[in-house]
Amino acid sequence: MAPQRPSPPPDPEEIALRALGFLAADDERLERFLGITGLGPDTIRESASQPGFLAAVLDYLASDEALLLTFAANHRLDPQAISHARQKIAGPGEPPGPGEPQGPGAPPGPGAPL
Repeated sequence: MAPQRPSPPPDPEEIALRALGFLAADDERLERFLGITGLGPDTIRESASQPGFLAAVLDYLASDEALLLTFAANHRLDPQAISHARQKIAGPGEPPGPGEPQGPGAPPGPGAPL
């Protein structure tokens, strides 16, 4: 039997959509996300189609280390894959999100996983 190759990392948008589903699957997590973002149950669908929304979901996730680690474990992802997904979704020129280096050689920002 041939050895199995590791599966490629998920698409960045897929990671962000999984993160949104993870938040929506638990009332407490969703209420906190909505409260912090100012969104409501009736506006989240419309907002989800706006540029930057998926990056904001990943920013939110990265701002809470326990939440980030729980999501990563539940989806069998390296927590760094979430940061990389956020960078790819946001594109060049966007400011770094929580937990991402703020510039060349800069330490991670507040909320960064250790």
